Formats: sequence, C-alpha cells, structure tokens
Amino acid sequence: MGIFERKDWRGLRLVTRVACRVAFGVAILSGYASARGEALSASESAEQPAALGGTASSRIPADHMQQYSSLAVTWLREYLMIDTTNPPGNEMKAIAFFKKILDAEGIENRTFEYAPGRGDLWARLPHTTAEAKRPIILLNHMDVVTSDPTHWQVPPFSGEMKGGYLWGRGAQDMKDEGMAQLVAMVMLKREQVPLDRDVIFLAVSDEEAEGTGTDWFIANKRDLLENAEFLINEGGESLLQSGRVKYIGVDVGEKTTYWLHVVAHGRPGHASRPNPDSAPDRLVRALDHILAYRTPLRVLPVVNEFLVDMAPYESPQRARQYQDIYKAIEDKRFQQEVERDESLNFLLRDTISLTMMGASGQTNVIPAEAWANLDVRILPGGDPKALLQAVRNVVDDPNVTVEPMEEEFRVANYSSTNNALFAAIRQVSAKYFPGTPVVPHITSGYTESQRFRPLGINAYGFNPYSATEEEGATEHGNDERIRIDEVRRGPRIMFDVLATVAGE
Repeated sequence: MGIFERKDWRGLRLVTRVACRVAFGVAILSGYASARGEALSASESAEQPAALGGTASSRIPADHMQQYSSLAVTWLREYLMIDTTNPPGNEMKAIAFFKKILDAEGIENRTFEYAPGRGDLWARLPHTTAEAKRPIILLNHMDVVTSDPTHWQVPPFSGEMKGGYLWGRGAQDMKDEGMAQLVAMVMLKREQVPLDRDVIFLAVSDEEAEGTGTDWFIANKRDLLENAEFLINEGGESLLQSGRVKYIGVDVGEKTTYWLHVVAHGRPGHASRPNPDSAPDRLVRALDHILAYRTPLRVLPVVNEFLVDMAPYESPQRARQYQDIYKAIEDKRFQQEVERDESLNFLLRDTISLTMMGASGQTNVIPAEAWANLDVRILPGGDPKALLQAVRNVVDDPNVTVEPMEEEFRVANYSSTNNALFAAIRQVSAKYFPGTPVVPHITSGYTESQRFRPLGINAYGFNPYSATEEEGATEHGNDERIRIDEVRRGPRIMFDVLATVAGE
C-alpha cells in the first residue's frame, strides 16, 4: 500500500567500525545469513538518543541490540529477494522464509495454503501472566506490486545495498514493516519479556489486489484472532521536513474505494470524417465535466483533531485556519487553497481521479464505444449512491453511462485514539522524537485495517520507519528503497511499543 511518505530519524552514529558479533544464536544466524552479507560499517548503525532511558529496549544489553539490528538488515535483504509480485503472488515462498526463522526461534506458528502458491502465516507469543488482556495483532502483507526493471537503478529483487540504502520492491510497502514486526517478536522471545497479552504475527497474501488472504483468514480461522483488542498495520506516517520529524502520523482510519466505469456510446465510422457524436468525443466532454466537479468539503472529527494538533507548526494564517477548520472551509479563498494542496484536499472531501481510458484499436477507426475508469475515494460516513448520482448529473448525457465497478461497497471506518495502544505509541514516540506531535490521521489509500475494525479490533497504521518525500515516493514506484539506518532502528521502536502495551 503505502499510502504515506515515511520520514527520517537521525540518531548519533558510532565512530568505529563494528562487526556483526553473535554472542548468542550463532547457529540461527548461520542458517539465515546471506552469502553476500558483509559486516556493516559503523556509519550504517544508529545509536539511540539518551532520552531512551526508561524504555524496554534500553534494558537490553548493547551487544544484543547490535545483533538484532544486524539481523534486521540480513533478513530484510533476503526477504526483498523473494519475488512475490502480485499477480500471481507466490506468497508461499515468503511463508517458507518466515517459517524457517520462527521455527528456529521456537515461536509457535501455523501456515495455511488456501490456493496454489498463496497462503497466510500465523504465529504467536503467548501471555505469561495468569490473567490475560485481549491480544494484539501485527498484520503485514507479503505481496508486492509489479515493477519494470528497465526503470530501476538496480534489479527490483536484488536486495542490493547501495548508497546507504537497501533496495528492492517492498522496501517501503510493506516488507520493511513486516520485518520490523518479525524482529520485534524475536526480541520479545529471546529477551523473555513477560507478556500480559498474546502477541500475534499475521502475514497475509493478496493485499495489493483482491485481499483474498485476509478474507480467507477471517472466514476460516477467525478463532486464531482470539478476540484481539489491537492491531498494528501499515499506514503510519513520520514526516521529515528540513532535517527533523514534523509529526508522527498514526493511521486511525482510511477512505474507502468506489471505482466507477464510464462508457460513452456514439456513431462509429471512418476517422477521415470526424463527427461530434462520436463515442470518444462524448467521453472527453463527460470526463471534462467530471474532473471540473468539486465534491463538498466535509470535516471528520479525527481530521479536525489532526489539524488542531498541527496548527502550532504552521504559518500564522494556516494555523488560524486549522484551529477552526469548520469556519475555514466556508471561505472561498481557503477552498481554493485546499484544491491546490494535495496533502490537505483528500482529508476534506471525497476525491475522483481519472486513471484509465480506452477506445478504438486502430487510429483510423471511430469506435462505437469509449470508456474510462475513475478511482473514487470516499471519507468515512460518505454516501456512495449520492456521489454516483452527482457524477451522473454533471455528465448530463443520456449516451454516457456511469456504473460502479464492484457490487460490494465496503463502508469506511476508523478507530478511537482513547486506548492503551495509542497511548503506548505516544509514549514511545516521545522518547525517540522529543517534542514531536503524535497525531491521528486518515490515509488517502486503502489498508486492510478496514476489514478488521468491524470485528471489534482497534486497528492502526503505525510505521516504525521514517523516510524523506523522495524515498516515500518510491512506494509503488521505481527504485523503491529504505535507508539502512532505518532498517536497523525500526524493530527497536516496534519492540518498545509492544513491550509497553503488552509487557507485564
């Protein structure tokens, strides 16, 4: 998915070269170490700020922390080398990789192949207390989107280390976060952290297409979710601007997709004799009207909370607008500002994007039909039928039809911020990024958190990594990569959140 720009935490760096020492788990490391894996230089590791005193990870011996950081790099490299492009997915190869690690670590796990080459993996660290709270789930998807190697600096499944980055499809979405979750599980197990709730690791297939992995698991293995209270998934945003993290955005909800298919009908013929009633001409006119249409501005409570939290970090004028967004959206000048600001526009309205078009198969033929697809994203609480009718009204052409591409409409949802997990994220983030606000956020894209919230689970997108805008833009794009510093640090942040919300 990826959805967000992920930004940068720069800690202090060691000044001496260190080797990947393995004081414990030598046999395990030898089983996983990449044949190309070299000792990482000191510039590729990241010390943590002194403010981390008091976190669970601060009580872990330094040599252990070094080993976990090195494991994260080694394992993510190997994970990125597994081609799980969807279609066809072939996620069972990734499941075999995960299972090898989990078995060696003595972590309970089960695998499920629900279709040839496609499956889900479930693993669990059980609570150690007599009385247990409801579990927390670490959700990640193993499939990745397609990639064209001719547009990459390195092969998409090389796992190459270059220029301080680890390169590969999935480095941002979301093999990186799956690895942070896995290493955090290993840390909890090896360090024998007492747990007052089960910690469940759930890797699913097909998120980038139909979501069959999650749907199958919920339909057939819902008992393994154990009436969980919390879920951590992709979708968080740690925004770096001007050398510092501007805010830690926690995805508490997502817009839902409502794709529309537009078909124009017209008089066919030879292209040497243009006619104004042609299907392509009608389609262009209809699309022009649709793209000029502005859906109504609407403020969700969670969006208002986000903007109020961000107001102190904006210009004086923008701060005033954020502090009373309900009033601001009535101002025509601010409405124009919203339309020009891609990061703000999607938060305040349902959006319509033109993504696909088709007509004749030959240049000299005017076809009887021409079509286009629209990617529509609706805010929680939005009415798809009303939006569909509004689009049809602006088209206002009986020879142009507009229909939903899917019969099912998944109602958008979001989770409250008043609970132990959100508090844990705030607490841990304050240690790593003192003075940086932790804010609830609605993401523009879809995540499978939508499927879990109706089960009574508080689901959040929380990303333990950061990225620059350029790095975040590689998600679903070319040259997808993540800084090695982030790979080494991310699992520690995830561990501290888990130890806070699940530690005894």
